[in-house]
Amino acid sequence: MSVSDQVLTGERADLRTTLQRHRGLLRQTVAGLDDEQAARRSTASELCLGGLVKHVTLCEHRWMRFAVGGAEAMQSEPVDWTGQFRMTEGETLAGLLAEFDRVAAETDDLLATLDLDAAHPLPTAPWFEPGASWSVRRVLLHLIAETAQHAGHADIIRESIDGAKTMG
Repeated sequence: MSVSDQVLTGERADLRTTLQRHRGLLRQTVAGLDDEQAARRSTASELCLGGLVKHVTLCEHRWMRFAVGGAEAMQSEPVDWTGQFRMTEGETLAGLLAEFDRVAAETDDLLATLDLDAAHPLPTAPWFEPGASWSVRRVLLHLIAETAQHAGHADIIRESIDGAKTMG
């Protein structure tokens, strides 16, 4: 039994349930698509559905590295800032979803064990307030917002591909 299969209560249960709900909406939005559809840019933006799954996965992975080990851990792996929003040669929607599920399970396990009040200074970046720190709780709230926002983007893209709506 993994830690994520344990019954959580209170705040931890609320955080996990909310994050899982928004992950589920993103997953539901890409259900039934083939790789060509998942890679298709159907709006003026660079976004595609497979790229959104890939980006949300990368964000969750990096932010949970931050939650465990701070900015240094978060930045210890290189990021393809452009490629994370599109499907590249050889990537499949099934493969992206498998990685999405793997990262989600890791996060759920960590959510059950991490001190929600533990905090780390944010990495230096123009979009972060200098000297600010985020708690594990704040990281999880950010992941919920990030996943929900991109699930909404995905819904718009999916509708423009085949008329299907997840949230409408």
